[in-house]
Amino acid sequence: MKAIRRLTVRPVLPDPLRPLSDLARNLRWSWHPETRDLFQSVDPECWTASGRDPVRLLGTVPPARLAELAEDRRFLRRLTAVADDLDHYMSGDRWYQAQSGRLPAAVAYFSPEFGITAALPQYSGGLGILAGDHLKAASDLGVPLVGVGLLYRHGYFRQSLSRDGWQQEHYPVLDPHELPLAPLKEPDGTPAHVALALPGGRELRARVWLAQVGRVPLLLLDSDVEENDPGERGVTDRLYGGGSEHRLLQEMLLGIGGVRAVRTYCRLTGHAAPEVFHTNEGHAGFLGLERIAELCDEGLEFGAALEAVRAGTVFTTHTPVPAGIDRFDRELVARHFGPDSELPRIDVERVLRLGMETYPGGEPNLFNMAVMGLRLAQRANGVSLLHGGVSRGMFAGLWPGFDAEEVPITSVTNGVHAPTWVAPEVFRLGARQIGVQRAEDALAVGGSDRWDSVADIPDRDIWELRRTLRAQLVEEVRERLRASWRQRGAGTAELGWIDDALDPDVLTIGFARRVPSYKRLTLMLRDRDRLTELLLHPERPIQIVVAGKAHPADDGGKRLVQELVRFADDPRVRHRIVFLPDYGMAMAQKLYPGCDIWLNNPLRPLEACGTSGMKAALNGCLNLSVLDGWWDEWYQPDFGWAIPTADGAGTDPDRRDAIEANALYDLLEQRITPRFYERGASGLPDRWLEMVRRTLSLLGPKVLAGRMVREYVERLYAPAAEAHRAMDPDSARGLAEWKARVRAAWPGVSVDHVETSAATAAAELGATLALRVRVRLGDLAPEDVEVQAVSGRVDSEDRITDAAKVPLKPVGGPDLEGRWVYEGPLALDRTGPFGYTVRVLPAHRLLASGVETGLVAVPSGDLVEAAGLLMR
Repeated sequence: MKAIRRLTVRPVLPDPLRPLSDLARNLRWSWHPETRDLFQSVDPECWTASGRDPVRLLGTVPPARLAELAEDRRFLRRLTAVADDLDHYMSGDRWYQAQSGRLPAAVAYFSPEFGITAALPQYSGGLGILAGDHLKAASDLGVPLVGVGLLYRHGYFRQSLSRDGWQQEHYPVLDPHELPLAPLKEPDGTPAHVALALPGGRELRARVWLAQVGRVPLLLLDSDVEENDPGERGVTDRLYGGGSEHRLLQEMLLGIGGVRAVRTYCRLTGHAAPEVFHTNEGHAGFLGLERIAELCDEGLEFGAALEAVRAGTVFTTHTPVPAGIDRFDRELVARHFGPDSELPRIDVERVLRLGMETYPGGEPNLFNMAVMGLRLAQRANGVSLLHGGVSRGMFAGLWPGFDAEEVPITSVTNGVHAPTWVAPEVFRLGARQIGVQRAEDALAVGGSDRWDSVADIPDRDIWELRRTLRAQLVEEVRERLRASWRQRGAGTAELGWIDDALDPDVLTIGFARRVPSYKRLTLMLRDRDRLTELLLHPERPIQIVVAGKAHPADDGGKRLVQELVRFADDPRVRHRIVFLPDYGMAMAQKLYPGCDIWLNNPLRPLEACGTSGMKAALNGCLNLSVLDGWWDEWYQPDFGWAIPTADGAGTDPDRRDAIEANALYDLLEQRITPRFYERGASGLPDRWLEMVRRTLSLLGPKVLAGRMVREYVERLYAPAAEAHRAMDPDSARGLAEWKARVRAAWPGVSVDHVETSAATAAAELGATLALRVRVRLGDLAPEDVEVQAVSGRVDSEDRITDAAKVPLKPVGGPDLEGRWVYEGPLALDRTGPFGYTVRVLPAHRLLASGVETGLVAVPSGDLVEAAGLLMR
């Protein structure tokens, strides 16, 4: 019989065991080994059966066992020590509290998904895992972050395979009461809610749940509440599910509802109000509109409110291709804003202008969430050095007249939360060298350029560690493979071969990620005979563990999965290559440490960062990757191998895949397998172990989420907080009025004449030229602009590269024609072809950069010809 209603019955813990409940509800247990060890000792069998989830564990432990533990003095001493450690972690000063200067009182961090732990399945891939690692690292550093997301009742899908290898999706219903969450409550005990107005007088209400991620509160909004109609209840049903309107409502709830949830949380708890709002990808961009509406309610005009909001907003883009950005039809967005819907105080045309693609190459009828995110943020970044450059090119249309290099999008390369992803065995080996506390600090906070203590670990210890981790992975793979084949309908008699699947002494390659086409899951299958030879080589075999999910609507991705599965099902090779369905955090935490090589072969430059290889590297796994994302930035031959790319404009996709697949096979045959199997005088693979050692000591400190969050604090959060404080109402009004005046007057700004003291087109290094420029400012004054000399080497088309910019100074007043004279020195500090030009930019003390407004005046073509601006 089927139950007509489901309830969650919570255990009543004996008083001495009450701290267990607090420990279970704080997700720090997901990266704190002592807390997990404590829960495992409660009941090892229940711990395994619960999926290592403390909340589920406490709901399944027999009362007799709880009573026994309540009398166990040894267990109670351990419980007290772990609870005291959590209390110290929550309340003590950390890195952030030791910094000088006025840092933000709080930062609100919005993301559509968060990967904290497998026990809270609210993530699909890299974006969510990155967001989870950001929260954990902020907690370890003491950064006063408040996370904001949505609570999806089905999470992302669970994946299984049909008998013929086709991906199948399952959507288990998640009960928030069975998750490590607590409802945010009003003083009278009722659940805290936020509400959005919908067209036709309807309303979308959402409950606010709280997940405590160490020191960081994570607010998750849930629309599955009785007050909503069935359509509204389903808004937070699935991550990245539904059609356009469904996605729009999710993103309105995340952005607008999320700001309201933050305000509610601060009101109820006394938490400091955020001075900085961080928009992690465009999905949360509507948060800026809600904050503008708040300021309009306080009496600011829209333009002034926009400037105030921009000052304290940081926008991070993770998308290297326009197709990866959410875009909505103009009419759909217009219907959900305005007098009959949400934010009725704001003219809907102003809302639309923030997201419309009103630039060359854009589609003017589409509302672009990333474009809105950039227009609402004074500071923006990509997630690796290469991706920052790709983003500047992709969004250059928003700053017409400027070279892509000057587009104000910087980069902060992603990092990974080492305490989550480093295997306990790896941590223990490090702690044996430098002590537990120093090892914890090195992984969580970082700060050093290299981990020199790795040099003192004997080769034999490193090799034994690597074999242990590989053997653990082999056991994990066999267990998961057996479960997968049973799901596919296989009987026990068919599965004997699984006992010999993989070998703990064979070079093991890992490949696990989402399965969009650009990540090229099946590139390894390009020449199946050659791959088979590598897998079955009599002296130097390889084995490959593959995992990944295709989006439910992506049949092309599903075909790639099926193609890989069918190859892996071949009895000739199935003991050497396996596909594991249902890739997630729990699998990943075994997979990264157990592999010797982490393979990544995307189409360059479509991998924004690609953090899986970072997690592998922290466990002594070497990377084999296309030079994309973070690997393009930090690759050295000491750390692994770079797959050459064939990304010339004239190379068709099929030929490119063939060239790069051949390069991959060559590396495996000629360089990687010989190095792994070659033994030195000690009987160990000395040259391989040296690469492992260098990966740990030199690459390890770079890839930390602690390093990443410290960069966000120093380079983005602190300047944004300073700008926010400077933008009081009068300053915001003044800046908005100034921008309006400058935009109106800019057509009257021009460069009329440029002359230098150079008599010839050649000069000596170290010489200085006197530059004299006449400009028209129209209705503007010198204090409204900066006149710059821009100089540097020039390429074959006379474009200035690696430009130096020097401001020129006005000399006297305007002449009879209203022109101003500017002068300054021009240093010839580089040999070879050298060039310069001049330009006029708007200038104001509250601008983050002169590029911000997108306005620039440069010499006309006729003037350039006459001035002879190039020196060779």
